Amino acid sequence: MAETHVLFVEDDDVIREATQLALERDGFVVTAAPDGLTGLEQFRANRPDIALLDVMVPGLDGVSLCRRIRDESTVPVIMLSARADSIDVVLGLEAGADDYVTKPFDGAVLVARIRAVLRRFGHASGPGGANGAPPSDAAPVEGPLRFGDLEVNPEGMEVRKAGTPVALTPTEMRLLLEFSAAPGTVLSRDRLLERVWDYGWGGDTRVVDVHVQRLRGKIGQDRIETVRGFGYKLKG
Repeated sequence: MAETHVLFVEDDDVIREATQLALERDGFVVTAAPDGLTGLEQFRANRPDIALLDVMVPGLDGVSLCRRIRDESTVPVIMLSARADSIDVVLGLEAGADDYVTKPFDGAVLVARIRAVLRRFGHASGPGGANGAPPSDAAPVEGPLRFGDLEVNPEGMEVRKAGTPVALTPTEMRLLLEFSAAPGTVLSRDRLLERVWDYGWGGDTRVVDVHVQRLRGKIGQDRIETVRGFGYKLKG
């Protein structure tokens, strides 16, 4: 079985080295970088399966690095932030990150989150993350399905708006498939965290809110309705 390649960008030498050792003990191949520009070079050279980006790194900060990576690839990205209430968390998600972990973090928690993200992307181990393969256990929807000018083809993992292809990240695709499976049904943030982000234990609903906003920007702002106090629903 091929090993999973992790790009880890962190400027703190102690955290970088300790985390790299912990990940390698769990069977990951780790390429570590002390700054954003080196991280971008390593990403382009190695095409890792997943990227862990600290928000506050020199040269090219983690949020900017995430944007650069997202311009080139749909590889999963996890942001690392020192404060759970930091605006940097939202900025990282808006830049295209799929999840985030608050520092200081437990090594076992970080490994669990990495594996959860990789499961969602359809490769629990091995290369291929840069291709952004959609998750294999996505919502069981048959298609193509049409919602106004929006067409969703779950089997082909394709989305079109007014006939024009729409490029979605795997997380955005999985989110849209959940909505497509139950159009007109209100889906709570907790349900979406469990189904899309694999959070059986709960999690930060900002992850859901930011991804819904990103999805709206691609398929139409009025296509997903907010039901205040309950969650979201896809208009049929």
